[in-house]
Amino acid sequence: MKTTMIEARGLTRRFPVGKQVVEAVRAVDLHVAGGEVIALLGPNGAGKSTTIRMLATLLAPTSGTATVAGHDVVREPGAVRRRIGYVGQGNGAGHGQRGRDELVSHGRAYGMKPAAARSRAGELIDELELSGVADRVVSSLSGGQRRRLDIAMGLLHTPDLLFLDEPSTGLDPQNRARLHSHIARLRARHGTTIVLTTHYLDEADLLAERVVVVDHGSVVADDSPARLKSAHAGDRILLGFGDAEAADRAARHVAGIAQAAVHRAGTRLEVRMSGGAGSAPRLLRELGGLGAEPAEVEVRRPSLDDVFLNLTGRSLREDGAAAGAGDGPQPRPGETKEQQEAEASR
Repeated sequence: MKTTMIEARGLTRRFPVGKQVVEAVRAVDLHVAGGEVIALLGPNGAGKSTTIRMLATLLAPTSGTATVAGHDVVREPGAVRRRIGYVGQGNGAGHGQRGRDELVSHGRAYGMKPAAARSRAGELIDELELSGVADRVVSSLSGGQRRRLDIAMGLLHTPDLLFLDEPSTGLDPQNRARLHSHIARLRARHGTTIVLTTHYLDEADLLAERVVVVDHGSVVADDSPARLKSAHAGDRILLGFGDAEAADRAARHVAGIAQAAVHRAGTRLEVRMSGGAGSAPRLLRELGGLGAEPAEVEVRRPSLDDVFLNLTGRSLREDGAAAGAGDGPQPRPGETKEQQEAEASR
């Protein structure tokens, strides 16, 4: 029987902004079993990072409860922190420090003896392919190397649970692919539970067993990528016809099929239906029998972006492109940390 790594009930966070109160996270319920990899998807300001920061004890919940690795995040923050690793959106290592020294210092901060910290640092340097750059100053490392160093810092004390907040934002495709391989290998070798936020749909599809979609601070869907695609998107069958009369006959026929939706543009039809890939041959035979055999046929499987668009009315891909890299908005003069968090969580 799997252990429970995260159990959150009614988790809520509100921020005062002037005379208003912004509810960044609204009564989130979340269960994560030991060894699971889950991805939190949502547009900018949906509450993903705020949720992770509460679970990592970096923000106190306004209301609700959460236990992480068996410890209450409010009453036992120190015990929670000893069991988790946290990799935020910004680089965690000091830019003027050498990578290996940062890892050893990080281990010492967790109470590891010097020899044990050096040994563990060496293991992670090898495992994350940092051997050739570990003794250079952090500012001289590439974006991918810094990100792998951040992950090494998060793993140095061998946590049961690793939080990754936008781990590959700003990385080029090659470094993203390498990072994905490292994350998958870490989970396979050590059974580490991983919770990640991302704007990259392929990343969630590749790495996560479950996808939790968050919008306006609330969970709007929670299931495996495959089931989410089936339930909230469906396959698309694209049909092109030689004339308008054939397109008319085809559109009338498809409109009578249960659980199928059709959109027409001139002599082209887009048919959306669950299990469309398996239904396409039967549909083509039926249209052929009606004298409306299409001249062009294409079957497209749904993506997580299709799921997100149907659930929220927005494209996560477009939202992520607008987000860019970095840690979000910087505080304005006179702005408090809570006001900054609230602004980022809108």
